[in-house]
Amino acid sequence: MKKESLIFGIHPVLEAVRSGKPIDKLYIQKGSTNDKIDAILKLIDTDAVSINYVPVEKLDRLIRSNHQGIVASISPITFKSLEVVVEGLLESKEDPLFLILDQVSDVRNFGAILRTAECTGVDAVIIQKKGGAPVSGDTVKASAGAIFNLPICKVDHIKDAIFYLQGSGIKTIAATEKTDNSIYDIDLTGGLAIIMGSEGKGISKSVLSIVDQSASLPLLGKINSLNVSVASGVFLYEVIRQRMH
Repeated sequence: MKKESLIFGIHPVLEAVRSGKPIDKLYIQKGSTNDKIDAILKLIDTDAVSINYVPVEKLDRLIRSNHQGIVASISPITFKSLEVVVEGLLESKEDPLFLILDQVSDVRNFGAILRTAECTGVDAVIIQKKGGAPVSGDTVKASAGAIFNLPICKVDHIKDAIFYLQGSGIKTIAATEKTDNSIYDIDLTGGLAIIMGSEGKGISKSVLSIVDQSASLPLLGKINSLNVSVASGVFLYEVIRQRMH
């Protein structure tokens, strides 16, 4: 994480929160009993900020100065409310397209996925507060600036977002090699959310158990998985192909 995206110390962080700076993550020293940190937490928008209680050693690695037990990571974008985005899209668009990332953790993959999502007309990207890559200057660079043209919604749990989308009439499709259903045999028209899993673990079992359908890509070589950024591109362009016919 680049130092220029970090603010540390009680008063600087408090002023950042008061001035409406888009905070991505908040790192707080475990066991902190500082009343001023408690005051900061009361002002934080917990729908948009990931709050992490960490050992002092973690803070010392992030900041070599006196951090006073608190470090904030500033996001280059402002996150959107999932409910507001979905409601707006359902009113204004016939077949909205969402992309859900289940803890994609590599910032270069994350940025590349955002770039492809923007190019393929994805209406919003949904990420989980914890476990995913940070939204940082590196993300902006890897996305070639596409991140500024794409609403990004942060949620506590991917499952809740899926339930909400399903309740709104959006079909949910999980990209996974753990199925015999080929992407080329599945209807990808209509309101749709594509779910992509993390680089190491793929989509979690609990998420796979609630999606409407699962789909895989044909793998004809000796390696049994694709890079998540490449797989996202293939899925999204298949959506485009089906919608153009």
